[in-house]
Amino acid sequence: MAFEIATTSSERTKPRWYEAIWHIEGVVPMGEARSADEAFDRLAPLFRHTGTTVRQRGDTLAFDKTDPDAQDPLAVFDRGTIEATTAAGEPVLRYRMVSRALLFCFFAPLLFLAFAQATVLVAAWTKPSAEEAAKAEKKQIQLPQNWIDKALGAPAPEPKKKKEAGAGDDKKPKPTAAYIFAGIFAFLYVVGRLLESRLVRQRIITRLSGNIQP
Repeated sequence: MAFEIATTSSERTKPRWYEAIWHIEGVVPMGEARSADEAFDRLAPLFRHTGTTVRQRGDTLAFDKTDPDAQDPLAVFDRGTIEATTAAGEPVLRYRMVSRALLFCFFAPLLFLAFAQATVLVAAWTKPSAEEAAKAEKKQIQLPQNWIDKALGAPAPEPKKKKEAGAGDDKKPKPTAAYIFAGIFAFLYVVGRLLESRLVRQRIITRLSGNIQP
């Protein structure tokens, strides 16, 4: 983990509504911590992982991650900020974290749905026209009739349609796989968005409580 003291800052902007797709934010009480420095010291173990850079400026801590380890409890997040402030007269920590993984899982279903729609359009475009279907009806194979059946006056067997090469329905493109992947990624996004938000909050509260050892 790299630790730096930031010397510059940018003006804080109000979050846009759509950023909630891949941003996770919340407010937690500082608990046993009596100052911003003490709170950040308690949270330090969360950032002691390869590829993590931490910058502190006063009451604000910012972090960035590059190729985080699988064991990193915040590996799903690329960057974030934690600010020590007050709410209703009580000291709290306000956090905001960004995850490109959540953004990918959000757009992946839309991409696969687009693939599915394209597959449907291609299948419709390659479907034989009414004229071609009529020609196919004429291409029939007359099945031979047994001489005994013919002598007994049995009706001749129905003609069998001649199957065109490559005209089987199983060879037509189908959107099923695209729909399945769209459903999988939609499920991953919903579960990840809810689960990660809860886990981040719980990890911060647990560290601030001081009930575990770094």
